[in-house]
Amino acid sequence: MSESKIDVYAVVKKLLGPIDPVGAEHIDVTRLENLKQLTNLVDKLVRDIDGVACMKDRVEYSIKAAGEHASDFLTKSLGIVQ
Repeated sequence: MSESKIDVYAVVKKLLGPIDPVGAEHIDVTRLENLKQLTNLVDKLVRDIDGVACMKDRVEYSIKAAGEHASDFLTKSLGIVQ
């Protein structure tokens, strides 16, 4: 049996709905709420990644590798200095 990977990004976008404002207040009110939910989720995810990044100096190979990956993501992709 083959397992298909779930596209988490597509699932989140479908769950939250569109976030781009269109200039119509009756639509943009909902889109702003969608954006607020998305930014709240991103904040929580970044905090989770930061928790792993703190492990970059551990001696265990697998923990160190995960910590370094998380740290690189935060510094290179997001510009967050640790």
